[in-house]
Amino acid sequence: MILSRIYFSANEDFLSTAADELRPHFRDAVMEPLGPDIAAFEDEGVSIATLAETIREKKLAFTRHLFRGVAEIPLDEVQDLDALGDIAIEAWQQIPLPPRVALHVWQSGEVAVPYRNDQLRRRLEAALIEIDVDVVRGGATHILSACLVPDGLILGSNGAANALSDWPGGRVSLAKPKDQISRSEFKLEEIIRTNLVELPTSGTALDLGAVPGGWTRILLNRGLQVWAVDSGALDSRLEGAPGLTYIPTLAGPFLAENTQQFDLVVNDMRMEPGLSASIMNSTARFVPAGGLAVMSLKLPPGSPLQVIDSTVATLRRNWETVALRQLFHNRHEVTAILRRRQAFDQAGPS
Repeated sequence: MILSRIYFSANEDFLSTAADELRPHFRDAVMEPLGPDIAAFEDEGVSIATLAETIREKKLAFTRHLFRGVAEIPLDEVQDLDALGDIAIEAWQQIPLPPRVALHVWQSGEVAVPYRNDQLRRRLEAALIEIDVDVVRGGATHILSACLVPDGLILGSNGAANALSDWPGGRVSLAKPKDQISRSEFKLEEIIRTNLVELPTSGTALDLGAVPGGWTRILLNRGLQVWAVDSGALDSRLEGAPGLTYIPTLAGPFLAENTQQFDLVVNDMRMEPGLSASIMNSTARFVPAGGLAVMSLKLPPGSPLQVIDSTVATLRRNWETVALRQLFHNRHEVTAILRRRQAFDQAGPS
C-alpha cells in the first residue's frame, strides 16, 4: 500500500496536457499516469488543498477532479469482491470517517477483475453501512474514492471542497432529455448542474452560432429572451418559440448593425479561437459591466496551452476570465466563463 499521494483526472486525450499545465506551478512534482484519464501527483509539502487552490486561482483548465490517496491495492489483491469490503474499510479508517460520505467509484482503462463497477460500489457501500456510515452519491462534505486502474485499485479520502468535482473522476453523467436538440446542450447543462457559474434566469441572451439551437432551447427554458444568430436554419421544434428572435446571418454582420443590449452572451461557434475571441470583444459594447458570457474555445492540434493563453490575452481587452474548464462534455475544446469588464475597449474586432 502507498499512502498520501494525490491523484488527478483529465480527458484521456489531454492527460499529459493537464500535467504540462500543472508543472510550471509545481516544478518539483512527479506525475505518473496510472490509467488513460488518471495520474498520480507527488510533491513534498504540497497538500491537496494547495493543489486545488492553485488550479482554481490560476484558472487551470484541464484537471477535472482530485482526490487524496490512502491506499493502492495491487491487481492480484482485488480479485475477490467480498474481501474488498474489509480491505477498503481498513484503509479508509486510517483517517477518521465522518458519519456521512459521498462514495465515488469508477474505472480508468481496461481492468482484469471479475466484477463490474456497479457491483464494486454496492460492496463498498454495504461495508460502510455495516460500520454505521451513511452513504450518498453526492452532496456530502466528505468523499471516499475507489478507482480501478490496470494495476489495481486506488482508494482515496478527502473533503469535497478540494475535489474540484462532486462526480466520480469528474465524469458528469447527465441524462438525455427527450426534447434535446443537440449533444452540445450537455455542455451548457454541465455548467448549470455543477454550479460553475450562476447563469441568469431573466433578461435577454445572445446566442452566436446558434444552429441547430440546443443552447437556445436551454436558455429559453431558463426564462431568458433569446436572440439566436446563425446563417443556418434552427431546428424546426424551435419555430414560433415564445421569447425567440432568430437572426439568419453571420455574427460579424449582425454585430455591425446591432443596437440591442444583452445580459448574457453564449458562443459555441466552430471557429479558430483567436477570431472567436475578437468577435466576443465586439459583443462587449452590448453587455453591461459585470454581464456574463460563455464561450467554447475549439482547440486545434498542436499546442493547446499556447492557444488558450493567446486567446485569453485577446479576451482580456474586454472580458475578465471567471473560469476556464475542459468540461466532461467538451471534446477538443475548453469552455471559458467571462465577465464584462467595468472599463473596456469599444473598438471593433482586432
